[in-house]
Amino acid sequence: MSKIPPGQRYIDSWPVRTAEEFPSLAVDEWTLEVSGLVQERKVFTLDEIWAFPQVEIEGDFHCVETWSVPNNRWKGVRVKEILDRVSPLKEARFAVFHSPGGYSSEVDMVCARDEGSLLAWERNGEPIPFEHGYPLRLIIPGRYAYKSVKWVCKIELVDEDIRGYWEARGYHPVADVWKNERYG
Repeated sequence: MSKIPPGQRYIDSWPVRTAEEFPSLAVDEWTLEVSGLVQERKVFTLDEIWAFPQVEIEGDFHCVETWSVPNNRWKGVRVKEILDRVSPLKEARFAVFHSPGGYSSEVDMVCARDEGSLLAWERNGEPIPFEHGYPLRLIIPGRYAYKSVKWVCKIELVDEDIRGYWEARGYHPVADVWKNERYG
């Protein structure tokens, strides 16, 4: 087991937590729009996304509720692979990730382009269950899970910090688990 962040405890299960209803869009109709401060807005199908270079990363999954699920192996595409296809403008400072139900969360561009930031579709060799965000879930192992948007359907690049669902309700805009940034 890896070192655990302050205030966290390991658990064996992976509880389902969501602030929205499950989307009703069929997986075979799923698309990912990338827009905002980009040279070219694009809409990718799942087949196109799955054709990008795939990577696996290992990382614990940390919830702001103080529990952590250790030793996850995530498979997907690095967010930076997607962003490279749309050529972000230099004014783009944040990436806002959206789900179909209106949930969103933002991270700065440094975090979005980090090697560990992934749009994942597998966990531990199995497809991520739908209730956990399949077909695309943002995974950022060093951030609390409210940053790990489920059912990602849109990435919007912006020049100002647009508070997402939980950030607008007082949660920390960065959510670094190692700095214990739970509330802003």
